[in-house]
Amino acid sequence: MRAVMMEAFGAPETAVVRELPSPTPGPGQVAIRTRAAGVNYPDLLVVEGRYQHKPPLPFIPGKELAGEITAVGAGVTGWKPGDRVMAQMEYGAFAEEVVAGIDQCFAMPDGMAFADAAAMGLVYQTAWFALLDRGGFKPGETVLVLGATGGVGMATIQLVKALGGTALAGVSTMSKADAARQAGADHIIDLSVENLRDGLRDQVHAATGGTGADVCIDPLGGDPFDAAMRALAWCGRIVVVGFAAGRIPVIKANYLLVKNIAVTGLQWSDYRDRTPERMAEAQAEIFRLHAEGKLSANVMATFPLDRMAEAMAVISDRKVVGKVVLEM
Repeated sequence: MRAVMMEAFGAPETAVVRELPSPTPGPGQVAIRTRAAGVNYPDLLVVEGRYQHKPPLPFIPGKELAGEITAVGAGVTGWKPGDRVMAQMEYGAFAEEVVAGIDQCFAMPDGMAFADAAAMGLVYQTAWFALLDRGGFKPGETVLVLGATGGVGMATIQLVKALGGTALAGVSTMSKADAARQAGADHIIDLSVENLRDGLRDQVHAATGGTGADVCIDPLGGDPFDAAMRALAWCGRIVVVGFAAGRIPVIKANYLLVKNIAVTGLQWSDYRDRTPERMAEAQAEIFRLHAEGKLSANVMATFPLDRMAEAMAVISDRKVVGKVVLEM
C-alpha cells in the first residue's frame, strides 16, 4: 500500500510517497481501506514540527479518514469487514491502508460519501466541544466565530444555527463574507478593519444591540483574540482553539474580573484519548444533524494522495473555505 511519509520535519513539499507493507490489526484494532482523509491545520503543524505532540520519525501524517474495514483484530466485536467507518487518530491517516483502535472508529451513516465523512470529524468535534463543553453555549445565545470560513469556523457556525443560536462570523477579508453567510452566519464581522481593537467591538455591539457576544470561539489568537475580549457580553466566555494568526496572546487577569468573563482552552486530542465515549456521543449527534440537513461537510477541494503538499498549501495560504480532503 502507498502512504505519505515524512522522514524529517519540514515543509509539506519534503514529503515522499512510499510503498509499505499492509498493516495488520492487533487486539482491539481494525484495518481500514482508506477512501478519503481530511486535511487540517494541525496536520500542517505536525509536518513542520510545530505541533505540541511530535511523532517519532519517520511518520505518516494525517488525523482522520473514512473507509471500509478490511479485517478485525482479536477481541473485536461490533465491527466486521465491509463496515463503513470514519476514524480519528494522532497521526497515520494519509495512507491507503490504516489500523485504528475501535474506540477511534465511528460508524458512517448510510449513503454518506467518504469525502464528507472524512471532513466531519476533527473540525466538527472541535467545534462541538468548544461550543458546548468549554463554552457552555445555550440556545438563544450569540456566538462570535473567528476564522469563520476555516474548517472549525464553518463547523461552529453551522452548529450554532442548528442548536438555536445567533452566529457572528469574523472574516479576514470581505471576499469571504458570502461563504460565511452560506454557512448560516447572521452577521458578518470584518476583521480587516483598520482599527481592529475598537472596530471589532463596534461591529459586534451593532449586531447585538450593544450587549456583546455571549461566546467567542477563537482558532486565531493574535490581534483578533485581543479585540474579541473587548466584544464579550457580561459573563461572556471565550474559548481558545488555536493560534492560526501566529501570535499567542497574553491575558490580563484584571480584565476577567472587571467584566466577569471567562477564558478556557480546548485541546481536542485529549477528548479523543481521555473520553472516547463522549466523543462517540458527540459524533453520533453530528451525523444525526447532518442527516436532518442541518449540517454539511463543506468540502471545498479534493486532491489525490501524492498531492498532499498542494492540499496543505491551500490551508497555509489561508485560502481554505471549509475543508480540504485527500481521496485515495
